Amino acid sequence: MTKIPTREEAMALFLAHNSQENLLKHALAVEATMRHFAGLLGEDEDKWGIIGLCHDLDYEKYPEQHCQMTKVMLEEAGWPEDWIRGVMAHGWKLCTDVEPQLPMEKVIYATDELTGLIMAAALMRPSRSLLDLELKSVKKKWKDKAFAAGVKREVIQEGADMLGMPLDELISQTILALRKVAEPLGLAG
Repeated sequence: MTKIPTREEAMALFLAHNSQENLLKHALAVEATMRHFAGLLGEDEDKWGIIGLCHDLDYEKYPEQHCQMTKVMLEEAGWPEDWIRGVMAHGWKLCTDVEPQLPMEKVIYATDELTGLIMAAALMRPSRSLLDLELKSVKKKWKDKAFAAGVKREVIQEGADMLGMPLDELISQTILALRKVAEPLGLAG
């Protein structure tokens, strides 16, 4: 039976499968980013946020089966099909064949990796804060391929292109989104 999850239910589900602090921070970062972009686009902020929160549901226990086990977990939890598809789209060409079609799917695809780059850039600042992080600092780190080497910059760029959004705007809006959760991310200085 399909059931629309509440944020509380989604958080409980996430915590039932994940105990690592870094995974929780990443989930909170992607949730905040998804909520921010939903607001910009006049979409359902709760839906987008919950999808962002649970996008890496299986990563701690099943990294080799990433996304595949998330799909199973969300089906067992009774999540709506379009919500599951939104989660799966973040792994397009990486661990799923679910091509982002809807704005929500394109945003999660574009910003999942980007949140990691921005958070890493904030950690390098003397303030260790998102609150004073600017676009130019992130762009400088973007060009340094050794910095946050695991971040797939081509995915971020492809996501920006899918959205028809300049990369600078995508980065700037994601910084603004992450500032809203700087405190729980430990990046408020």
